[in-house]
Amino acid sequence: MTTPSYGRLTRDTRHKVVAGVCSGLARRFGLSRGGLRAAFVISCVLPGPQFIAYVLLWALMPADDRY
Repeated sequence: MTTPSYGRLTRDTRHKVVAGVCSGLARRFGLSRGGLRAAFVISCVLPGPQFIAYVLLWALMPADDRY
């Protein structure tokens, strides 16, 4: 297991499911990838701009090209 990188915010292209946004956020803030993904999916049933925020982050966050 590798140690988490708390550096700049990038999409995690190695552990992505859709675009790597949740995985990149989890790596940046030291959270569980699965837990953050589950929280995002659960939050999608609530009213709010969650999906729009995900798409914006997908477009704005640079891909992690270290791998």
